[in-house]
Amino acid sequence: MRHLRTAVLALLGILCFCCPCCRAQAALLMEEPYGFFGAVNPTGHNAIYLQRVCADTPVHLRRCHPGELGSVISRYQGIAGYDWIAVPLVPYLYAVDNPDSVPDHVDHDQVRRMRNRYRERHLESLGDNLRAGNLIHGGWTELVGAAYERRIYAYRFNTTPEQDDALIAWLNTHPNQSHFDLLFNNCADYARRILDLYFPGVFRRSIFPDAGVTTPKQIAFKLVRYAHRHPQLNLNVFEIEQIPGYRRSSRSNKSIAESFVTTGYAVPITLFNPYIAGGLLVDYLVRGRFHIMPKHPEKLEPDNLLALTVPENPQHNARNADLQAPETAPDISVETQTAAGSDTSLKESLVAND
Repeated sequence: MRHLRTAVLALLGILCFCCPCCRAQAALLMEEPYGFFGAVNPTGHNAIYLQRVCADTPVHLRRCHPGELGSVISRYQGIAGYDWIAVPLVPYLYAVDNPDSVPDHVDHDQVRRMRNRYRERHLESLGDNLRAGNLIHGGWTELVGAAYERRIYAYRFNTTPEQDDALIAWLNTHPNQSHFDLLFNNCADYARRILDLYFPGVFRRSIFPDAGVTTPKQIAFKLVRYAHRHPQLNLNVFEIEQIPGYRRSSRSNKSIAESFVTTGYAVPITLFNPYIAGGLLVDYLVRGRFHIMPKHPEKLEPDNLLALTVPENPQHNARNADLQAPETAPDISVETQTAAGSDTSLKESLVAND
């Protein structure tokens, strides 16, 4: 009986390996800061792309049908009181349904027309009084056409059907009510929470770096470090270029400590309290320098999103070698890995991918 059970498990493993539909992928999107608020707070934005998860409505999820490219789930402040919103990948990036309709160059009127057209067709369920946003606070316009605003880096990793189904069930059954807080419940905190559902105990809040504030660059670093130790995740990094014309080029993402130390904030802080300035400098030098980018990430364009949207056979990608090994990068000692939770999640990944 034991030999029969072993043979059945081996057969299931072979079938999973041979069946592309048994594999899927997700990606952490690290989006660069832009505009006035990006100059004041240069941390950027996090969102999660899910290849197997689509939306019946912007606030209710389901499994994708054949031909659908998945959705992006993100947290923004002031979107009709919701904590998260799901938008299909192509509209999220380009404000159109068909990638063939994405222009090579845009202006303000063109982007405004595309966004309004998409809202009329697909976002009416969120109500008529959606805030468009301003210099300080974002609004519904950040949900569509993100690539007109900024450059985006996609950290793609493998997922399993069980993980995706669990996420769908969790998001559909838990209250979707906003409790946004810039310091302690922001977009990066939401990405951290979703990633921790996939890999329990790994993506916890850290006291250092950044004085307990979760930032997009910090989450990307943790994912890179975790994937380096678990190559079955098949982590790849892609660059989604900013479409020119609508806005000046976005800026690079910075951590809290990095933004204070490498910008003009350091001068008034030093004058006000040199001890705080010294603490931020130590935080930056010891914990705040994240090495998360490959030397030459593959660039994705509207007509070339397949690398992000089509599952591939799990294999170690040469581009990963360009990422600095986490063992040589500054460590985040507060982050711990819960052995039981992580092992369970990894076993699910191995069943689907090995």
